[in-house]
Amino acid sequence: MSKGLNGIVKAWEAKLKKSQLAAKRRANSIFTAMSVAHADDDDVHNSGEVCHVEKVFSNGDIYMGQWADNCANGHGKYLWADGCMYFGEWHRGRPMGKGKFSWPSGATYEGQFKNGYMDGEGIYTGSSDDTYKGNWVFNIRHGKGVRNYANGDHYEGHWRRGQPDGKGRYQWKNGNQYIGHWRRGKMNGNGTMIWANGNRYDGSWEEGFPRGNGTFRWVDGSFYAGVWSKDQKEQSGTYYPSSSSQSSSFDWDPQELYLVNLKDCVISPGEDISVFPSDKSLCWPCEDLLGHSGGKTYQPNDSRLRRASVDGVGYSFGSESEFSFDGNSEFLESGREVDEGTAAEEMNTSRGYGRPHILIKPTKKQGLTISKGHKNYELMLNLQLGIRHSVGRAAPATSLDLKSSAFDPRDKIWTRFPPEGSKHTPPHQSCEFRWKDYCPLVFRTLRKLFKVDPADYMISICGNDALRELSSPGKSGSFFYLTNDDKYMIKTMKKSEVKVLIRMLSAYYNHVRAFENTLVTKFFGLHCVKMAGPAQKKVRFVIMGNLFCTEFAIHRRFDLKGSSHGRLTDKPESEIEPTTTLKDLDLNFIFRLQKSLFQEFCSQVDRDCDFLEQERIMDYSLLIGIHFRDVSHSGEPLNTEANGSEARTPIGNGDQTIEGADLDPVSDPNRSPSIRLGSYVPARAELTVRRNNGETPQLVGEPTGEYYDVILVFGIIDILQDYDISKKLEHAYKSFQYDPSSISAVDPRQYSKRFRDFIFRIFTEDT
Repeated sequence: MSKGLNGIVKAWEAKLKKSQLAAKRRANSIFTAMSVAHADDDDVHNSGEVCHVEKVFSNGDIYMGQWADNCANGHGKYLWADGCMYFGEWHRGRPMGKGKFSWPSGATYEGQFKNGYMDGEGIYTGSSDDTYKGNWVFNIRHGKGVRNYANGDHYEGHWRRGQPDGKGRYQWKNGNQYIGHWRRGKMNGNGTMIWANGNRYDGSWEEGFPRGNGTFRWVDGSFYAGVWSKDQKEQSGTYYPSSSSQSSSFDWDPQELYLVNLKDCVISPGEDISVFPSDKSLCWPCEDLLGHSGGKTYQPNDSRLRRASVDGVGYSFGSESEFSFDGNSEFLESGREVDEGTAAEEMNTSRGYGRPHILIKPTKKQGLTISKGHKNYELMLNLQLGIRHSVGRAAPATSLDLKSSAFDPRDKIWTRFPPEGSKHTPPHQSCEFRWKDYCPLVFRTLRKLFKVDPADYMISICGNDALRELSSPGKSGSFFYLTNDDKYMIKTMKKSEVKVLIRMLSAYYNHVRAFENTLVTKFFGLHCVKMAGPAQKKVRFVIMGNLFCTEFAIHRRFDLKGSSHGRLTDKPESEIEPTTTLKDLDLNFIFRLQKSLFQEFCSQVDRDCDFLEQERIMDYSLLIGIHFRDVSHSGEPLNTEANGSEARTPIGNGDQTIEGADLDPVSDPNRSPSIRLGSYVPARAELTVRRNNGETPQLVGEPTGEYYDVILVFGIIDILQDYDISKKLEHAYKSFQYDPSSISAVDPRQYSKRFRDFIFRIFTEDT
């Protein structure tokens, strides 16, 4: 190293050591001993040849490290004239891979970089000891992360757009803590606040304050339950003294929760990052880097760069400080004109003939919110009142070993709900109705078996948020409703289906208890609402788990039976939404699982099919949700060949994308949820193509060798149809018109065999 350059470097490092508290941990010499090829700024190196250089630029910046193609490539250190420094990996003149960035204030970031941005796993330590360890996306805290604030507060959980968003725990220095949901940096949704003195609030939150249904509990066991609001006119509730309380008097004002209890529960804003690494100018003499002319300064976050946002919606920006998120804009434009020829071609493709063209559209919430004036508004209120009564009713501790009497079909409880209220029911604004609980002890125990917290269950269904009705009823004529948090689905039932469920309830309970990873539908409650009046209308319904309540965006969903007759959705690709349920002849993938997962999957499918066959059940389906881990800017899933490191970390052009950054928590192992059969299954989906031979449709297409990295969510649904007289007649009638093996209505034994044969053809071991 030349004496002049050595002196300059030492002067800069001395300056940094004086201003950086973290400099004590830095080695005296960052570079290990290596052979250095001296080069002046005017030196020209052969294309692709890697050498070591020491350069001082005209603006006072210094670069030392590996050099190729007239810019930094490999390992190197860059010192800016203002005292900032980056040391780590470079690719084509940009920080890329592992590296460390230091600010003159003493703040540091150490972790992953992509195209000059803090992106991936990394640790930021501020000058005031404000630290964050977790995931970053384009300089933004996004994903799972832990932050220790300078004032002693602590947050651990999910981040979105640089703020707590999703599930997380915030603990204040004084010992208070909040555990629950967040939105845009504020407590929002279902959550629990626990004060240092032992008092707690469980319920709904909005914009940082309790709003909606909730319960405040004192240490002595007494509690106040009701509807909470900062507006006293909307506040209502009831005080319940503890069993040890000597007096039932109540002199506590619920507004104290807002004025006193939450006074000190302020979320720390944290330390701001003064300037992002991607904002720093780099002086490369190369002429072909992103089209910049030789000798000009390269600004990584050039205003011309455009990219998909961290939520899959679009934004453009000039600098990191000018982020403009547009939650209404779409991250792709599928507005290509579809003429008759294209439509016919797409229709043919949707039938599985020819190479499918897959287009991913933005996901949207399903259903129409049931508000006042909706024809089923009163039914929803009655349902919520009944659930709150059933779940909140005092009951002795339940054992998982149930007596046979608990499964008796006659074990049901009727409760009358007059509008003015009664000894056991609250007053309400709906019409009078009667409420029936079927086998209440069994379903209470099932909820315990499925690890469902009673308070969370009640808040999800009976909280301040209304249910959502799906746009159209199912083929059976049943209506479906979703809770606002998407956890539970409520389905109206025919009397025959209720009888089937009660008949098989004992066997169902034993099966789900014996096999924790069963794929069959989870049932949480069976109820009936009987309206007052001359009509005496009865509405029976079952509460089930929503299979697609997942942190992954579901891009494609398939309902698969293993039959071919009527198992095609006549929709071109341009009309397929993420909520469209496709069928057997629409499926154009084979799913390849790791050996252990595949073996577990096959074993569980066999057990579940044996159970359903023994109970004489048929016409069930395997419902599959597919999340493509990598989606291009235009909305097409990227196959594994196009999805190498350069696809995940785009380089060499001005377009930056973070395909699926918000939708794919598995892009980093530290962010991955635990693999669980049915709810989180990583796989490779191989594209298939059907051959049109003009005869019986090809049920499973031929593999093409083109693979996609996917996450699968699946389960066996519609398990309440037994092989009754109507199905036997349907089988006899359709057998005259179609191939008997192609129709859905067949004997349970034949159905089980056909179903398994088909499932084990589309799921294979990944070799």
